[in-house]
Amino acid sequence: MLVTWETLLQKPNQLKLLPSFWDKGTPKVSLCCLSKGYGKLKYIHNMPFFWLDDAGVYSLTAHYVRGLYIGSKKTLKAEGLFPVISPQFQWITRNEVALGPTGLRESQLRIVEARIPFVSVPYAYGCVVTLCRASSLKMSESWSFLDTVEPNFRPLVVIELAKGTKEETREWFTRRIVDKKANGGAQLLVKPLGTENGEENIYLVGASHLRLLLGAETVGLVKECNDNSMRTFTYSSRKTFKGFADDNHNFLTIAECQYIIKHELENLRAKDEKMIPGYPQAKLYPGKSIVRRLLTNGILVQIFPLHDREELKKLRHSWYGRVKVGYQPLDEIRCYFGETIALYFGFLEYFTFALIPMAVIGIPYYVFAWEDYDKYVMFATFNLLWSTVILEVWKRICAIMTYRWGTLLMKRQFEEPRPGFHGVLGINPITGKEEPVYSSIKRQIRIYLVSLPFVCLCLYFSLYVMMIYFDLEQWALDYHEENESTFSSLMLFVPSIIYAVVIEIMNRIYRYAAEFLTSWENHRLESSYQNHLILKVLVFNFLNCFASLFYIAFVLFDMKLLRQSLATLLITSQIINQFAESVFPYWLQKRHRKRMKKRVCSMKTDTDLSLVEQVNLEKEMGTYLGTFDDYLELFLQFGYVSLFSCVYPLAAVFAVLNNITEIYSDALKMCRVYKRPFAEPTANIGVWQLAFETMSVISVVTNCILIGMSPQMNALFPDSKMDLMLTVALVEHLLLAIKFIMAFVIPDKPRDIQIKLAKLEFESLEALKQQQMKLAAESLKE
Repeated sequence: MLVTWETLLQKPNQLKLLPSFWDKGTPKVSLCCLSKGYGKLKYIHNMPFFWLDDAGVYSLTAHYVRGLYIGSKKTLKAEGLFPVISPQFQWITRNEVALGPTGLRESQLRIVEARIPFVSVPYAYGCVVTLCRASSLKMSESWSFLDTVEPNFRPLVVIELAKGTKEETREWFTRRIVDKKANGGAQLLVKPLGTENGEENIYLVGASHLRLLLGAETVGLVKECNDNSMRTFTYSSRKTFKGFADDNHNFLTIAECQYIIKHELENLRAKDEKMIPGYPQAKLYPGKSIVRRLLTNGILVQIFPLHDREELKKLRHSWYGRVKVGYQPLDEIRCYFGETIALYFGFLEYFTFALIPMAVIGIPYYVFAWEDYDKYVMFATFNLLWSTVILEVWKRICAIMTYRWGTLLMKRQFEEPRPGFHGVLGINPITGKEEPVYSSIKRQIRIYLVSLPFVCLCLYFSLYVMMIYFDLEQWALDYHEENESTFSSLMLFVPSIIYAVVIEIMNRIYRYAAEFLTSWENHRLESSYQNHLILKVLVFNFLNCFASLFYIAFVLFDMKLLRQSLATLLITSQIINQFAESVFPYWLQKRHRKRMKKRVCSMKTDTDLSLVEQVNLEKEMGTYLGTFDDYLELFLQFGYVSLFSCVYPLAAVFAVLNNITEIYSDALKMCRVYKRPFAEPTANIGVWQLAFETMSVISVVTNCILIGMSPQMNALFPDSKMDLMLTVALVEHLLLAIKFIMAFVIPDKPRDIQIKLAKLEFESLEALKQQQMKLAAESLKE
């Protein structure tokens, strides 16, 4: 719609001509949107300008300047007289002019020039609208002309700054978020959240549909094409992807949109700034993560994705809203929480079903053959082969799921430096980009001279606590022999229960220490950080949980005590984990909701909560720290089931019962107890696959030795212990050989997926070859 000054002044219900004022002889006219506030607009020579209602190309930056200047240019397309970023005004439609508040001084007005053909114009209480020449309006230059505001702002992520954060700090940080990518910004949308005291310390972050699509290309999302193949998404070929349409904003899942925003925020890095504005003591260095620096200085409290109440309600109903025996809605979980969470629940479900044969076989063995260890040979052999088969089959199921989700094809060899990584700004020799670099020698020194001795010290302390436990066991046994009664019989279980509780406490304390050490080691990639953290925690937890069982089995040779200790440790750890991970946090959340009863009632029934109430409720929820603890719990459970299966067959039964409740309790805590976590694309369970396979190998050795120690096996070799040892070693090597042969024979990926991956690789090579031939032909023409 072509709008001139005459047309504008014919709308008295929206605009009002205010008294003019002069600046160096140049006349200026002020405009006011009566219902929204007003600002000042410079107009020269009565030139017409375009006021567009549909999606255009413009850019926003939070400058906190008041007013709008349109310079003396020829015909301009003003793509941005749009919503105000201010708690004082509501969001308005694109066909309304809404500028800053009243009482503005002339000194508060200024022009910000950008490179030709753009003129960046500050306006509207903290925005900069990019005005483009009409002849320069080309969507091919997507990043330059990127629209960053749309009529229906959809908040996806919440940023909470500390109370009392200085205004210039808030202004600088929000400006960096909405600033252009070329200027080091994230080019996202920001809207302050109104609070009761009027302080702006909570911001809602979103992005336009175009911005999210370009971000999807940046992070390398893989989507399904119209020919049912999976390919990396590119904006230029967007029409070839299944389900894509210019007006379809559901092409990207909610989890993917929030992941893109998180990626952009984490890659906000300092360039020319020497310090955080308003905080001279908070130094900034080139290449350092701005978000990380704000977090470490206590200026930024947290960043978390916002729940979608309607989608969450649907997911809760299909996931745990009713008790049922069946599969989980993994695709729905993936769309809402991302691939990492969905893959964990997929593994939990698969592991639970895989334990059922073990549990069914273990019950009759427990009931009818408790002391006949020779009858456990077949059960232990089945257990060892079972552990191999389920891990190999899981690889295939995992490949099927991740291929369908697109994460199996995602390239991860060129990971960006993680936000916590710091170093001197340098050039990446692979990508040629500027990024922080840190000496690997310094990192190795920290690992081997600090972290390794600390881990060894913790392991020694764990063994010391174990010996105290055996002293308590001996005391309880002596007490029972001197005073045989019901009470003394119950006292026999007290040391094991106390030790199980102490183990859980030590595991959690060590976890915090391991996180601190791994972060201090300053790993460049998130995958490297996670691998080193998992290695530290696995070594300690394995020794802390199983050292006493190995001591009882191979030093004390007390199978009755081993059975009792195994049952006590397994059941006690399951009860503690269920209480600590779900019951206790849910109880705290219920108490928190009661304190906020005047403002919110319940996320389950109150679907009409205002946005302010929802954010205030979610920001007080606990933070989900990832699937690390969940996988660790399954890993230890797998150890209890497989390591000493010939001694306590009922371990699988308790594991199945625990996992059934674990599915519902974990679903509850994801939807009701914790903040919504950011999605993290993943192709498999990572290093945990190796951890489970290692545990499977160790279980072969332990079960073979336990069977060889049984009285029945000793009776077969009464004259020669050496023959017994050689026989046990031979059987153990034979089982390991069968195990590795099975792992080799069973493919990690199904045949159809292998063909699809090979076809995609072939097409990529052919496309590269065609491009090279085209360049060669062009060079020959020249």
